[in-house]
Amino acid sequence: MDWMLKDLADEVPHTRSVIVLSSDGVRIGQHDAVSDAADRMAAACTWLQRAAGTIAPELPDSSGRINLVAMDMSAGFFFLMAVGSSAFLAVLADEDVDGVQMGLRMRDLVPRIEHLISKTQ
Repeated sequence: MDWMLKDLADEVPHTRSVIVLSSDGVRIGQHDAVSDAADRMAAACTWLQRAAGTIAPELPDSSGRINLVAMDMSAGFFFLMAVGSSAFLAVLADEDVDGVQMGLRMRDLVPRIEHLISKTQ
């Protein structure tokens, strides 16, 4: 899977790191992420999922599951996209990243990652 994550980073300029993690916060794959940082991001993503579950009752018919999160921070961006019901694709990028291009590439990559994960389970 790591080669797919590398392709995403290579195709979208200003990408810092790409991580795939399970819905319970276990790192499954990574590209250009230090292991400690990847583990911290995985834990933060688990927290975001819990936060979504808290907010979801305010939206009628919501499943409470995150589909997409995009955070614009002072030094860059954080993107989080669901990979089926059991995993997430997380990306850190510099402030010069093209957010639309990133979103489209992530969307295209998700089914491939989901297929790979389903084969290993």
